[in-house]
Amino acid sequence: MGIFSALRYRNYRLFWLGQLVSVTGTFMQSTAQQWLVLTLTPDPFALGIVGALQFGPLLIPYGGAIADRWPRRNVLVATQAAAGLLALILFFLTVTHTVQLWHVFVLAFCLGIVNAVDMPTRQAFVSEMVPRESLLNAISLNSAQFNASRIVGPGLAGLLIALFGVPPLFLLNAFSFIAVIGGLAAMRVADLVPVPQAADAHSGGRLRALGDGFRFVHNTPSLRVTFLLLAVVGTLGFNFSILLPLEATKVLHAGPEVFGLLTSSLGAGALIGALALARRGGTPTNRQLATMAAMFGAMELTVAISRSIPLTLALIGLTGFASSSFSAAANTRTQLASPPEMRGRVMSFYTMLFVGTTPIGSLIVSGVASAGNVPLAFIVAGGPCVLAALVAAALWRRQGERAIPAGVRATPAGASGASTPVPPVVVPNAGSVVAAARPIPAETALDELASTSSVPGQPFSPTSGRPMPQSRAAERG
Repeated sequence: MGIFSALRYRNYRLFWLGQLVSVTGTFMQSTAQQWLVLTLTPDPFALGIVGALQFGPLLIPYGGAIADRWPRRNVLVATQAAAGLLALILFFLTVTHTVQLWHVFVLAFCLGIVNAVDMPTRQAFVSEMVPRESLLNAISLNSAQFNASRIVGPGLAGLLIALFGVPPLFLLNAFSFIAVIGGLAAMRVADLVPVPQAADAHSGGRLRALGDGFRFVHNTPSLRVTFLLLAVVGTLGFNFSILLPLEATKVLHAGPEVFGLLTSSLGAGALIGALALARRGGTPTNRQLATMAAMFGAMELTVAISRSIPLTLALIGLTGFASSSFSAAANTRTQLASPPEMRGRVMSFYTMLFVGTTPIGSLIVSGVASAGNVPLAFIVAGGPCVLAALVAAALWRRQGERAIPAGVRATPAGASGASTPVPPVVVPNAGSVVAAARPIPAETALDELASTSSVPGQPFSPTSGRPMPQSRAAERG
């Protein structure tokens, strides 16, 4: 289909271009905000507090219930406008030289409340703009756009901070949200994939809706392991807002220019990883997820022993490659496994584990760094990711061994030269049987089975491994 095939769809193209402008502005503001905090206080623990306040609201998955209750396009217009207003307030505080540390804390918390609605809504909205077969490509291009912005935004921010200070960057970010809102307004609503909206609930029903994403993942064995891996990587591994400015100042003894280069190097590697995944296509496999998570953690461990700027830039680039490949693959697997009418709630749980847990890790990592040991902070961030990847690989393998009946093995070499047909396989919690579509070796069947997900009470398609709808003619992603 090509690396950029999802851009053929007009609505997605408008969304993608608007996000390219806005996310670039967001990275410029993020870089300026981190530098602002370090100018207001020399204590790196303050960076951890900002991260905790900004991502803490994501620990409550209320955004998904909103995304499934109202049209997601309208919800995004509201969240983007609110984020732009917060950036404008920060600009006025800095340009008038009245900004204090508690101002940054309050605005970071308010932005976290907005993002708790915006993130799951934005991720679930992708499946309304492209058909199901283009979803992996669209998510990969979203990741590519995000990381292209990560390259341009911080590098440009470092230069502008050195020339003009931090206030102009907040103003530029406020204006950048106009591109997203304009793109959303220009979309053809008739071209969006219809999504059944959740019924309005009251009191207890609304509270139960917050847990729908958790219950769905709990009843889907393959996703249970995926989300376990997400939780560890998201909590400890993705603390670049803490680690990179400290690496630049405390370890490499450099200024904002090198900090901007480190962030841009992370984005460059992640961009290459996202484009490689978009080109690859197909369904993300367990082996791919475990390998990228392990590589991600290993690169952070290696950064801990680097004292050279060029070597650190290269290692950070490889870290970005692994992080992008892992996150895009995990996102795609989650969306493909989720029914359209509750995809917002599932992605809200995804966001809670992958992004919302970051404040916990931010406090841990910044606490270690505050004690004067930035390399140890990288070890604390990367080591658990490698361990979690090994555990996830073992759990996926065990799931496959339980699902394939004992005695079914690949034909021994020299026996007949043909593969042993795999009989129907009972999928745990599925309440149904997956019939093998073709004779394949048992090892291949195990890999394919471990990467499928199950939904209670729904029959599975023998060709795609996806739940087949019962009450509707089709359920489009």
